Amino acid sequence: MSKIQPDKEPAKKGAKDREESIGLMEPLVIGEDSRHRAGLTDLALELAQKSAGFKRSLPESLLSSLADLVRSMNCYYSNLIEGHDTHPIDIERALKDDYSKDAKKRDLQVEAKAHITVQQWIDGGGLKGRALTADAIRETHRRFCELLPDDLLWVPDAKAEDRVNVIPGELRSTDVAVGRHIAISAPAVPRFLKRFEEVYSKLGKTETIIAAAAAHHRLAWIHPFLDGNGRVARLISHATLLEALDTGAVWSIARGLARSVDDYKGHLAACDLQRRNSLDGRGNLSEETLTEFTKYFLTTCIDQVTYMEGLMQPVQMRARIMLWAEEQMRLNKLPPKSGAILEAVLYRGELPRADTPAIVDSSERSARRVVASLQEHGVLTSESTRAPLRLAFPATLASRWMPGLFPERAG
Repeated sequence: MSKIQPDKEPAKKGAKDREESIGLMEPLVIGEDSRHRAGLTDLALELAQKSAGFKRSLPESLLSSLADLVRSMNCYYSNLIEGHDTHPIDIERALKDDYSKDAKKRDLQVEAKAHITVQQWIDGGGLKGRALTADAIRETHRRFCELLPDDLLWVPDAKAEDRVNVIPGELRSTDVAVGRHIAISAPAVPRFLKRFEEVYSKLGKTETIIAAAAAHHRLAWIHPFLDGNGRVARLISHATLLEALDTGAVWSIARGLARSVDDYKGHLAACDLQRRNSLDGRGNLSEETLTEFTKYFLTTCIDQVTYMEGLMQPVQMRARIMLWAEEQMRLNKLPPKSGAILEAVLYRGELPRADTPAIVDSSERSARRVVASLQEHGVLTSESTRAPLRLAFPATLASRWMPGLFPERAG
């Protein structure tokens, strides 16, 4: 959503309704008679089973902390797809209102914070039961854009010397081209969104999982806003899978899409193509390319669940965390017995503060000092000064505790 790299060609003012038929967007789902349906159903069921199994395997006390880290990860990778590289460490700083003095970096930090704020609202049930509705799509765009700095709310128009303001939540009133795709005329957007909602918001859970990729592409194809369409589409997909799979927000597809970004963008472009022959479905657009994108999308989801499962294996994760704690104690960056507190939290899930003196075999005052140091490092959290202690996953330690979650910060 930046002047740096807009996701479309310059807008043209004064758009007229070209009276496009909503049939131009068909097919919206893979036909029941498609030879690929059985394979897609198998992928959807495999994803549902793996996602549910992964969530069940996690201690209840870790769910919210992991979801916090995944939001930063999702934000980082979604913005990276748009060419905005704001490392999760800088995102974490922004969440604490610690911004760069460089104006461009600060703007990107604010953008990242806006993304996380919206996803946190989604994860809290903000779009429950209505993620695939026109109102939800507009509200997601509004909530995101109204938190952005002014410099990120402008795109060029057809005249190089002029710019057009992006109004949060407002459908575009100008025509745009996205790569080779000439998007539908601006006045046609509301009726295409209405058709989008009619189809996708009324599917059963299994069908919703299978259709998630199709909905993702068709929303991008409609291109309802002047800018921010890619992020909104990925947030809507996140909300869709959050509910259909009850993910608990502990994994995200964005990392997989960003790590295969050429394939992702290639599939999106291929889905813009018209039907090739009589064997390619019955709609205006190619069903074969939509099927290939659906396979890619579901397989990428499965890969991300598998990856997160590997990271969260209790024995391996405990070893990584305890090795870090031992190093920090040797360097006098953590007080002695800090490892004992961390180990107790890892074993129990939650640790009552009253138990900490016995664990460190010291006075209550000394125990508080150990806990305070661990909290300052961001590795322990609690809902209040009296609430039990829980493990946290700071972005600064992700490379040690959860290697590969996102790239090491350069420099």
